[in-house]
Amino acid sequence: MKTNSKFIGIDVSKDTLDVCVLSGDCESMAIKNTERAISSFFKRLLRDSTCQYHVCIENTGKYSWELMRILPEMECLFYVVNPLHLKKSLGLVRGKNDVVDAIRIARFIKKNSDELCPYIPRREEVESLQVLLAERKFRVGQRKQLRTKNKEMSVLGGSRLARSMTSKNDRLIRELNGQIKEIEAEMNRIIASDEQLKDLADRLKSIPGVGDVLCGNLLVRTNEFRTITSPRKLACYAGVAPFSNTSGISVFGRNRVSNLADKGLKKLLHLGALSAIRLDNDLAAYYHRKIREGKNKMSVLNAVRNKIIHIAFSLIKNQTLFENRLVSS
Repeated sequence: MKTNSKFIGIDVSKDTLDVCVLSGDCESMAIKNTERAISSFFKRLLRDSTCQYHVCIENTGKYSWELMRILPEMECLFYVVNPLHLKKSLGLVRGKNDVVDAIRIARFIKKNSDELCPYIPRREEVESLQVLLAERKFRVGQRKQLRTKNKEMSVLGGSRLARSMTSKNDRLIRELNGQIKEIEAEMNRIIASDEQLKDLADRLKSIPGVGDVLCGNLLVRTNEFRTITSPRKLACYAGVAPFSNTSGISVFGRNRVSNLADKGLKKLLHLGALSAIRLDNDLAAYYHRKIREGKNKMSVLNAVRNKIIHIAFSLIKNQTLFENRLVSS
């Protein structure tokens, strides 16, 4: 029976992990950020079966991948927290280094472990989707930059230099277009070859405005709807949930969405909503009805983004596809 608790904070860097073990005292140490070193260290550290271990790291990207793969299989409660959540929780602080950061993470998990959910590992197929989506986003950004460069070349008129640079940029754009299509084909192949992903994707893509890219991002961000389990949480995460803005009897502001959000997912939901309202479906009927009632366009569009999220969770819960009723508006 586990009779006491220890709280472990880990500050992750490329080559090393700074570890703080917080129980009665505060003990700090450093290990290499390699699979062998991590496995060996934590097998020794977590061997006391009477102690409940809470291990916490910041989600800092690829340098955390080894920890996120190894620790969920060990006898501990493992948490991966948003760096912004950690930063906002610290209050007024001065100075930082890797050892101090590990101590702060350990104190954070000691204070907040009752409110946080342990990390749920992603399946290999979902990890692959995440990598492909990141690579696609990078190439789309490069393509956008090249197209902007071509527009800037117009200031040089039809000079030989402008034509030469535009031609070179066009070749790169064509190459990027081909790579983006290959990445999208690989994403579709992964989804089609996995029964669970295919079932979820079929339900999501039955929603008006939800295409391959938004569908893939929803699957990855929610970890197949296992990490984010309610539409309200996903709406907050994506920055489309409105919050009240009042105080006492003197401040009565409009409800507003928060700036603390996944801006990439919010953009994709926005594009999906724009696509949906151009088609012949229930979401478009709702949008045009509210506009005729005099509602603000952006407010109604945000409501459509919210509806896409709520419909997605409803379809997953009820194991059905979206049925377009086309209610007369």
